[in-house]
Amino acid sequence: MKLILIVGLGSFIGGVLRYLISMFVKSKFVAAFPVGTFTVNIIGCFLIGIVFGLAMKGAMDDEMRLFLATGILGGFTTFSAFSQETFYLMRHQQTGLAVIYVLASVVVGLMATAAGNFIVQK
Repeated sequence: MKLILIVGLGSFIGGVLRYLISMFVKSKFVAAFPVGTFTVNIIGCFLIGIVFGLAMKGAMDDEMRLFLATGILGGFTTFSAFSQETFYLMRHQQTGLAVIYVLASVVVGLMATAAGNFIVQK
């Protein structure tokens, strides 16, 4: 139960931060490009790299990693988890699997979005 609360609190913080940062960035740039989401995704990727780097060095315990990576950064952007998992595969010489994961995630994700939208529109 403790771990669920740790992740839940982190997710709340991350979700609020995602909204605030995205709105702030969008208010500063007028563009068709989704600059708010892009900024959040890149920040999340950078931060999850730091979190997992510290975890691999033994500089943080599992609870803190769960709070930061799964909680805050998971609420902030799941793109950071996707990026970390892809990096992990490449780091462990599973480049082919990493490419399949990236392509499948993007293509199947777009297809699922289109399918969900199609179902609602009918």
